[in-house]
Formats: sequence, structure tokens, C-alpha cells
Amino acid sequence: MTTGRLYGVGVGPGDPGLMTVKAVDLIRAADVVAYHCARHGRSNARRIAAGYLGTQIEEALTYPVTTEDTDDYQGRIDAFYTEAAARLAAHLDAGRDVVVLSEGDPFFYGSYMHLHKRLAHRYAAEVVPGVTSVSAAAATLGTPLVERDEVLTVLPGTLPPDELARRLADTDAAAVMKLGRTFTGVRTALRVAGRADEARYVERASQPEERQGRLEDVDPASVPYFSVGIVPSRVHVATTEQARADGAPRDRKASLLASSDSDATSSTGLVTVVGLGPGSRDRLTPEAFSALTAADDVVGYTTYVARVPVNPRQRVHGSDNKVESERAAFALDLARSGRRVAVVSSGDPGVFAMASAVVEVAAEDYPDVEVRVLPGVTAAHAVAARIGAPLGHDYATISLSDRLKSWEVVERRLAAVADADMVIALYNPASRSRTWQVEAAKELLLKYRDDATPVIVGRDVDGPEESVRVVELGALEPSEIDMRTLLIIGSSQTRWVADRVFSPRRWTSGPA
Repeated sequence: MTTGRLYGVGVGPGDPGLMTVKAVDLIRAADVVAYHCARHGRSNARRIAAGYLGTQIEEALTYPVTTEDTDDYQGRIDAFYTEAAARLAAHLDAGRDVVVLSEGDPFFYGSYMHLHKRLAHRYAAEVVPGVTSVSAAAATLGTPLVERDEVLTVLPGTLPPDELARRLADTDAAAVMKLGRTFTGVRTALRVAGRADEARYVERASQPEERQGRLEDVDPASVPYFSVGIVPSRVHVATTEQARADGAPRDRKASLLASSDSDATSSTGLVTVVGLGPGSRDRLTPEAFSALTAADDVVGYTTYVARVPVNPRQRVHGSDNKVESERAAFALDLARSGRRVAVVSSGDPGVFAMASAVVEVAAEDYPDVEVRVLPGVTAAHAVAARIGAPLGHDYATISLSDRLKSWEVVERRLAAVADADMVIALYNPASRSRTWQVEAAKELLLKYRDDATPVIVGRDVDGPEESVRVVELGALEPSEIDMRTLLIIGSSQTRWVADRVFSPRRWTSGPA
């Protein structure tokens, strides 16, 4: 009988968009997908690849120990890998192809290599490389690791500080892995080697929680294992400074003239209104990502600009959520001066967000400035996808905020849509200053809907406090609803079966 094939597949540093096409194809086609995890059951490698998992058999390889002290650490780890290899061998002997997921690259401090040692001589095996955390960290910093004839040294933070200091002093550039509990010793070694002022810190590169800055400024108590210390290229720093000095225009006018000489278009810049989606970077479209990357300035509500990966080249302008027109004019002014500006919004910028404000202000006062709008995944669609297909038939989207329109208008629209028996997505249901609108909306809707009508309560979808649940309309508790919540009110046709909610596309009865 033909045995299966073993694949060690690198899934990259954290952003699923950094996985290779080959990695994605192999994961989708695999019979078995294995991944390492701690005893809590969560696996970073699985999380990265989750969007490509379907009916595959999953094998969670749970470490018996991680960083805790134990008398026989190596013995327990060796026994674990022997047992894990036997589990995978059983699948391979049965003719199943096995993909072992590995964060970063499988052969770069990867756990997969221990399985490879035990299995590759018995089965056909292939390793698919992935983007390493070192490469991702350099990209986050916007700084090359090495240039010209420089030497890069990759060091584990677990080395003794004196050995680290010696190696750091002898190399041009360095990446120090495995921080976490070793951070204090690594920082000491950098200081002894005279490299502390050059060192940069990157945490969870390419992931939503990404953080970077000067290594000297980092609190040791805040450092996780998934972080890297970088001592970047010295040659690059020197040559960049010289290139900027040699190529710097004499003044802003000269810069604009040079730009017009090399480009037939106007010197006026561009405003791109970008939808960031509901929260996760996975939902950011490639088009939106490209616009963010190309921008000179990022403008938006402070909470939303914080979701844009830090780029040292860019200027970031955060402001209060209640100054949309002023924010739009500010962005358009920047573009009129020749800059490329990204105005960011959560979800889709055209749904109760910044696109309307920018387009309106541009139409009135900035007809010479080009404005583009890039769509994003809406909060309503993100919540609906979590629970099934409640928006499968006609639906309406209404904001309960009466800050920009009167409550009488809100009531009239709610009543009209409820009378038409349409599903309703309610945005901006409550805030600290608006506490009674949900109760008023509930009372109005109960005039048109049965008490048992399913209501989806989605809070902080794609965020760290995500919660999606279903309640009956009559049991909806308004005091539990806040500004981070979106409500989807079912129609008479909407069905709640087990943990799924859906609205059939075929209308079988009812007033509409």
C-alpha cells in the first residue's frame, strides 16, 4: 500500500496574507493537518491557517511542558516528539498526506524539524519555506537588515549574556530570537556590546497586536516569546542619510516642480477613503492594503488609525470621532498640497462613515482634488457571517443615533421597515450619552414583530472582546447594549435553528 506524504509547511509570522500560494494549496488538499499547541489548546500556526481548513483531520500536538521549570525537560520533550511522530506515522501508513503547520519557516527554529528527524527517512517528505519573523520584523521597521558586504548574525536570546555580548560586538547586524523571559539578559548584552542605542524591538510582527520601537524603551514585563530584537544595517543608515542630503530639493516649490517634470499629472495629491473592515487584518482587502501602504498621511478617528500598521515614512493624524467634516477638510487640504492621503474608517467607509463626509466636502470646496472610495467588509456582514445568513433576504440598515437626525425620523423609518417585514441591521444603538434609544426601538418593533423574533447581538466582532449571541426580541435587554454592538432584528421569515440563524431567500408568506 502506498504511504502518504509528509509536508512541513511554513505559514509565516502571523498575517495569513504572508502565506505562500504553495502552502495554501497543500493545506487545502491535505488529509491531515497537524500543529503544535500548549496545554491551553490554542495554536498560533492553526490560527494563521484557519481560513484554509475545512474537512481535514486535525492533530493537535500538545506540548507536555513549555517554559516552566522541570527536572527532566529534555526527556519529556523527546518523549513527546516520539509519541507525536508515531501518531503522524499512523496516518502516513494509512496513505494519508500529512501537513505539519509551522509558524515562520519550518527549519528556522521551528518545531517541525524534530518530527522531520524522526519521519523523513521513512516517508516522502517535503519542506515548504515560510516568511520568518526576522524578515517580518525588518519589514515592520522599514529598515534593511544588511546591505552590501555586511554580515547578519541570528542569535537565540537563551545564550548567556556574555556570549551574546561577544557575538553582538563582532557582527554588523543581528537578530535576537526567543525573547520573553530572556529579554533582560539580551538588553544587558546589547549594552555591554555598545549596540543598545541601535537596537529595535518588534513584537508579533505582521499580526494585529504588532508593536515596535526602541528596545531600550520596552518594559521587560511586557515582552512575550513572539518578539525579536533587531540591530539593523549600519551601512543602510549611513547611505540613506547621504542619499537624502544629496537628493533633497531646495524647497517645497522645487520639489513640486521636479514632480511635475517627471509626471504629466497635476501636483495635486489624492484622498483615498479606505474601509478597514470590522477589525481583523484578514478582512482588509488587498486594494485597501495597497492604498494604506502608498499613503503619505493617514487620517481618521484615533481608534481607527491605531489599527493601521506603523510605517515610519508616514504621518498619522488621529482626531475625535465627532469632527467628520473638519477631518475631511484637513485630509483634502493635505492632498491639495500634493500628498497622498488615506482617510480610514471601520467597516465600509460608505456605511455611516467617512466616505460621505469626504465626498460632500470635496464637492463643495475641493473640486480639484481627486477622491476615491475603497469598500470594506461591513459590521453587519461580519456579524451575520458569524451566526449564519440572517441577511439572506431583503434587509435595511438603520442607525439609531439621533445626533445627526431627529429621533422622529428614526422612528418613522423603523416603523416603515418593520411594517414591510424586512430584516433590520441597527448600527450605533447606544453610547454613554444615548441610553434610551434601544428600549424605544424595542417597544416600537414589538408592535410589528412577534416576541420570539430572533435578534442577533454582535459585540466587538473581530476584536478581543468578541461576543455574538441570539436572543428573542421580547427578551432583549437594552441595558446590555453599547456603541460597540450591532443588532440584527429578524423578519417573520427568519429562522433560528440550533446555533444558526438564517432568512430564506424564497418568501413563503407574510405582508411583503
